[in-house]
Amino acid sequence: MTPSRRSLLSRLLRTSAFLGAALTVGLASAQSAKPIRLLVGFPPGGGSDAIARTLSEKLKDELGVPVVVENRPGAGGQIAAQALKAAVPDGTTLFITHDHTISILPQVVKNAGFDPVRDFVPVGGFATFVNAFAVSGGTPAKSFGDYVNWVRTAGQGKGAVGIPAPASTPEFLVKLIGQKYQIDLVSAPYRGSAPMMADMLGNQIGAGVASVQDFIENHKAGKVRVVGVLGTKRQAAMPDVPTFDEMGLKGFEDLPYYGIYAPAGTPQKFITEFSIALSKVVAMPDVREHLTAMGLTVGYMTPQQLATRQAAYTEAWTRIIKTSGFVAQ
Repeated sequence: MTPSRRSLLSRLLRTSAFLGAALTVGLASAQSAKPIRLLVGFPPGGGSDAIARTLSEKLKDELGVPVVVENRPGAGGQIAAQALKAAVPDGTTLFITHDHTISILPQVVKNAGFDPVRDFVPVGGFATFVNAFAVSGGTPAKSFGDYVNWVRTAGQGKGAVGIPAPASTPEFLVKLIGQKYQIDLVSAPYRGSAPMMADMLGNQIGAGVASVQDFIENHKAGKVRVVGVLGTKRQAAMPDVPTFDEMGLKGFEDLPYYGIYAPAGTPQKFITEFSIALSKVVAMPDVREHLTAMGLTVGYMTPQQLATRQAAYTEAWTRIIKTSGFVAQ
């Protein structure tokens, strides 16, 4: 073998060894990547849980690491929020939540155990939605007007309405709706929408207020009847249901939102990468179709856009809560 051929062979062997080592390191890195925990503040079976599981499957493929949904139910998402605050900010723990935990809960609980502005970092938003008023199959009501008349006659002007969490947006809505229609509606708080729905399906309670996505499957199946939605526009998933705006209940134009948050101090590189992955997932036709069918208005929000929506919604509900006379517990 000539010197030149020996030199060429030597270079090829060194290159092959380098590529093999690089591939080994790459595989080891991929195999050792920690899964991302996606905290959910409500029990399995509810709307937030279903949304989280829909997104986690697609995010796993985009990010190349497992994305595991971890339910931490209780106190309207407060337990999950506290877990996020306590988590190491290394990009392995995130929190998927709607407006209640971020914008409402810190205003109605004296010691929430977290400050969403100081302790959390917005990663990205993916939808807005509306709250809805639904009646159980055991009531004769076919419309909201029917329900009001039923409360006035069968309930002698009094009625209990289920809500997914105490001191939540639904609780304030129950109070305002009762005032508007001059009936005595009392909120019955549950630990999430799933147990509330179980009682509605069992006709243990005549009505409930929660997000559209909590009711929509049972509404379509005829097991409960959504008789009114908040906001100024009817929902694509249930176009026959009137808005409370149509019925004269104004002041709820700023829609609730869903977003994903990380602990403060999480590296910006991770936040950017995850947010880009979220934007791609939200743009997938099957994901958009599935979330829309659940009653969401799907649309990606950058971290800054989510922060802006959070601030505006918090300000709007600060005024509503103050006007209601509610005192933080």
